[in-house]
Amino acid sequence: MAAYMIVTASIKDREKFIAGYGATAGALVEKFGGRYVLRGPGAELLEGEFGDGASMVISEWPNKEAAKKFWNSPEYAEAKKLRADIADCQVLLIESPKIA
Repeated sequence: MAAYMIVTASIKDREKFIAGYGATAGALVEKFGGRYVLRGPGAELLEGEFGDGASMVISEWPNKEAAKKFWNSPEYAEAKKLRADIADCQVLLIESPKIA
């Protein structure tokens, strides 16, 4: 069953974020079998308490286990350090059955 990692990020230095963390994480997503479905800034909050103006990233994975293998890898632990002082992130992981 496919799994989706959904990230909401408030980024303080977009250029530094993209050049460092974005490039590194992007290569790792591919290496671990994921693919990006959406990457973009400017989310519009319609309801709730967080996310207005945030960047959103949605990646698709073959299953939850593959996404967790990426998330828990030593390589990604190093990549996360590149965004430590320049972005606040919320990350969700959900499985989704195919919709007919």
